[in-house]
Amino acid sequence: MFRADTDTLVRLLPFPELIKALAAAFVAGANVPLRHSHIIESGTDTGTSLLMPAWDAEGYYGVKIVNIFPGNRAKGLPGLHSTYTLFDARTGAPLALLDGDVITSRRTAAAAALGASYLARPDATRLVVVGAGRVGGLVGPAMAAVRELDDIAVWDIDPDASQRCAQRWRESGLPARAVEQLEPAVREADIVSCATLASQPIIKPEWLAAGSHLDLIGSFTPAMAEAEPACFAQADVWVDTEEALMKSGDLLNAIAAGRWRADALIGNLTQLCRGQIKGRSNDQQRTIFKAVGTALEDLGAAKLAYLGLKNA
Repeated sequence: MFRADTDTLVRLLPFPELIKALAAAFVAGANVPLRHSHIIESGTDTGTSLLMPAWDAEGYYGVKIVNIFPGNRAKGLPGLHSTYTLFDARTGAPLALLDGDVITSRRTAAAAALGASYLARPDATRLVVVGAGRVGGLVGPAMAAVRELDDIAVWDIDPDASQRCAQRWRESGLPARAVEQLEPAVREADIVSCATLASQPIIKPEWLAAGSHLDLIGSFTPAMAEAEPACFAQADVWVDTEEALMKSGDLLNAIAAGRWRADALIGNLTQLCRGQIKGRSNDQQRTIFKAVGTALEDLGAAKLAYLGLKNA
C-alpha cells in the first residue's frame, strides 16, 4: 500500500491536473452514498466521526474519515483529523493511505475553479478571495489555472492571515494583495470566491457587479451562510450536487426569505461537465456556484494521487 506525506501529496495534486481529474470524475460518475455520522464517546471525551465512501466503475473505492473533536483545543491538539484510504473495488485490497485534509482542501478549491471555468466570464481578470484559511489559501492558485488573472485580492477577518496568504501567492508568482476593506474589492471583482466558516452572511447583493461570478464554497451546513439571501435574486444558480439544496444555509436562507426558489436551479457540475446544460450565456449575467462537497471529488483526487505514486 502506498503512503504519501503532506508535501508529496500536494505535489501529486497540481491544480491544472486536479481540475481535469475532477471534470472526468463528474463525467464518469460514481456511487456516492450519503455520508455516515457517528458520535464517538470515550470517558468524558466526545467527538463526531464522519465516513464518506464512494466507488466507481474503474475499480476504485475510497473512504474519507473525518474526526471532529472540539475538546482537543484544551489538549493543544487540532480539532479535526482526516484520513483517506483508497481500495481496489474489485478485491477490497488497500491501495493508498492519504492525508484527508490535503485531499479535502485541494479538491474543494479545484471544484470551485472547475465551476468558474463554466460560469465566470471568459475575460474575467479580477478575483477576490474571502477567507485565507486552509481552503481559501488555495483558491487563488486554483482559479489562476482556469482564468488569466491580473489582480487577486484576499480578505480575512484576521488581517494578518490575509497578509500572509497574499505573500505566499506573490512568492509563487501570482499578482496578489491583501485588502482590509472588503466592499470596494468585491465591487471591482469579476469573481468573488468565499471560503469561510461564517454563520452570518458576509457578501451583500449591492456589492456584486453585473456579469460577476459569486463562488460559495465555505459553508456546508444549514447553520452556515456566506451571502445575503438577496444575492440570489436576479442571479442564475448552479450547485456541485443536488445535496446542496438540503445542506446549504445560503440556499435555504434564500428560499425562506422568498429571494430564490429551488426550481430555479439551473443545474449541477455533473450536467455542466457532461455538456447536458450550458454555463454562462452572456457577459451581463450574474452567476452563483454553491458547493457543499462530495465524496466523488475525494475519490477523483485520491485516484490522481495514487496513479502518481504508482508511476513514480
